[in-house]
Amino acid sequence: MKYSILAFLSFLVLQTAVAQRATPDEVSTSKGTLSIQPLVHASLVLSFNNQTIYVDPTGGAKNYAGLKQPTLILITDIHGDHFDPKTLSDVRTASTIIVMPKAVADKMPDSMKTNAVILNNGDKSTQSGIGITAIPMYNLPESPNAFHTKGRGNGYVLNMGGKNIYLSGDTQGIPEMRALKNIDIAFVCMNLPYTMDVNEAADAVLAFKPKTVYPYHYRGQNGLSDVNAFKAKVEAGDKNIKVVQKNWYPS
Repeated sequence: MKYSILAFLSFLVLQTAVAQRATPDEVSTSKGTLSIQPLVHASLVLSFNNQTIYVDPTGGAKNYAGLKQPTLILITDIHGDHFDPKTLSDVRTASTIIVMPKAVADKMPDSMKTNAVILNNGDKSTQSGIGITAIPMYNLPESPNAFHTKGRGNGYVLNMGGKNIYLSGDTQGIPEMRALKNIDIAFVCMNLPYTMDVNEAADAVLAFKPKTVYPYHYRGQNGLSDVNAFKAKVEAGDKNIKVVQKNWYPS
């Protein structure tokens, strides 16, 4: 009876997690379909060519119930909404590769460093057949007391089947973002006071012109940012940029 109850409770957790998730999107690439599964805040899962990539996994194993275990994990920064050692321990496997900046590696338990790949801003690597470029992410004006200092964290550009996917991490509309080229899909943050407001985010997106942009990471001290206003500003500035809105904050 005890095991039957536990199995039933596990089933309920799985069903609840799946029911609350945003519907995944699918994108055609030269090497098959790329699946984009939004989860919570800065966390998402990309599935491509038999690879499963977790981005900033947080919130415990329940957030990943029913999903394939990761072959690759990307971590952008040291803050708890990006780097969660307990969740990492719960979801990774012995063979999972974890890509991170040095600041994260310095806080990583030794037991998790076996398959660690440390990238500094500007570094490039290929893992599981996926090209990875580490992009700066930081606050403006630069300050040693900023929430995010230049060089500490990484945004990432992934090349997957000929598609370039940009993950902003925590940043403002920095020159390095505005100078990006040939981005097919961008995930762009907008939450005050930690990153930028919707006006700055829209202006940066209009500068580097991704084909598709997902506003994510949009909960700040005063609640959720106005992603509808972001969408309107981007589409008014360039009707060729597609803005995709997903629910990143399920109940």
